[in-house]
Amino acid sequence: MSEERIAISMNVLRDCLGLAGGELLAVVADDDKRELAESVYEAGKRLGAESMLLVMQTRSKSGEEPPAPVADAMASADVAVCITRHSLTHTAARKRAAANGTRVATMPGITDDMFSHGAITADYGQVKALTEQVAAQLSGARQVRVEKDGLSLAFSIEGREGVLSTGLYLNPGESGNLPSGEAYIAPLEGTAEGKIKVDGSIAGIGALSSPLVLTVEKGRLTGAEGEDGSRLLEMLGSGDGRLLGEFGIGTNNKARITGVVLEDEKVYGTIHVAFGSNNTFGGTVAAGVHIDAVVMKPDVYLDGKLIMRAGELL
Repeated sequence: MSEERIAISMNVLRDCLGLAGGELLAVVADDDKRELAESVYEAGKRLGAESMLLVMQTRSKSGEEPPAPVADAMASADVAVCITRHSLTHTAARKRAAANGTRVATMPGITDDMFSHGAITADYGQVKALTEQVAAQLSGARQVRVEKDGLSLAFSIEGREGVLSTGLYLNPGESGNLPSGEAYIAPLEGTAEGKIKVDGSIAGIGALSSPLVLTVEKGRLTGAEGEDGSRLLEMLGSGDGRLLGEFGIGTNNKARITGVVLEDEKVYGTIHVAFGSNNTFGGTVAAGVHIDAVVMKPDVYLDGKLIMRAGELL
């Protein structure tokens, strides 16, 4: 077990989650990420927390629920850290834990490299300020339009609230990804129309060697042209997994495109769309799957006003 990784884990637990001596820490892992999770478990013990390490079988896709005893442990802990191959962010287990007052950080797909470089090294005070600003803009808007390379995708966000993932989860019930830095929102189901060129990465597929063009009609993904297109459609299934569930904007200037969407979707200068579940953050889709797709340097309009030009927030 790397001493450097334990030291970084102690910083993350203390600075981002406010873990204090005597608190109950639940570290949730799967078979794929057990080794990284052991460093966080060890760090929790060194900080004087009552630490538990729960290892489950690797889930088959992002958004799939953990076993009930794991969900119960998350909901009864002061702090829960989920270090898994597939994301537990958009699960009922994460939502219940937060509702119970647990401070939750999810780290889907995190790698050894990501533990010590890139997004995790950001100034999270700075990330928080920018994320709050972008989330407020989303909350105040009715319509989003994303344009890139002659393609355009538009949808309504009327009545929906922007959500923050700042990387700082210090108060009861606060939760989000680590590393972090994004503001996101649930588009109004059934309103999205158009095409979007995805050229960054896709959760479960990785960094793209060639772009995908996604076609959305009446809020539903109807086509995915490009070499990974059929794979994306297969992962989403033929049901509600194909509904547009999320629109997000990256706010972390230290994040890099690594092929792991946990970091990729936080990159400043990118946006991402996700298909599938959004019932955990203000939408109505419960699909048991949630797949993010990252777009680099687009133009973004809120209610017809340009807020991002070629990836630069204005």
